[in-house]
Amino acid sequence: MSLAGSEGLGQEGLGQSLWPEELQRELSTGLVQGAAQLGVTLSELQVDQLTRYLHMMAQWGRVYNLTAILEPQAMLTHHVLDSLSVVPHLDAHLNSAPSPHIIDVGSGAGLPGVVLAVARPHWHITCVDAVAKKAAFVQQVAATLGLANLTGVHSRAEALRLKADVVASRAFASLVDFVACTGHLLKPSGVWLAMKGQEPRGEIEALPSDTEVFHVEPLTVPALQAERCLVWMRQLKQLQPI
Repeated sequence: MSLAGSEGLGQEGLGQSLWPEELQRELSTGLVQGAAQLGVTLSELQVDQLTRYLHMMAQWGRVYNLTAILEPQAMLTHHVLDSLSVVPHLDAHLNSAPSPHIIDVGSGAGLPGVVLAVARPHWHITCVDAVAKKAAFVQQVAATLGLANLTGVHSRAEALRLKADVVASRAFASLVDFVACTGHLLKPSGVWLAMKGQEPRGEIEALPSDTEVFHVEPLTVPALQAERCLVWMRQLKQLQPI
């Protein structure tokens, strides 16, 4: 599916300034500094790709209801840096796996999936959303930014037939609903990764007995005055009767 009117969007070459020069400089500087605080090094190309992604979200956001936040600096903090904060934690978990597959469920505008795909080109990212125009937006982002490792899929999570090393979500659903509709997507050694605000103790307590929360990590997002955490989960192996 293509988005109506997309012919005029995202056609500028990489490296061209999309925002007014001063704003482009502020966004690029804020991105580089914020990434450095998170321990993530970005190349000039990756900075360019992420600022272009911000610009595409700003262009399409209001028309296609991609995000309620459309002010550039706020999008940088609340969307890009928030998503980028997960990268070091995924690095540690994946432990230099050559080409892991990550499924971002309920991805919306591609958060965190697009940011992960830019930051780690060797990761294969599938962004899944039940809204066709949001999945099409991610496909357009992949084409515009030259991200061969990124795919947007229009589907409900329950209907998806893929397997992943990590199934991730950001503000998608309760933990109970998240694991219930995505358990079939995990590889045997796969894990769930849920991005949350405050530690969701009630949701954790409500999880079924075959789901283990093996780690809850606090996140600190530069310039974002809000609590963030990661909830890591896995399926417990069921003992077979003798």
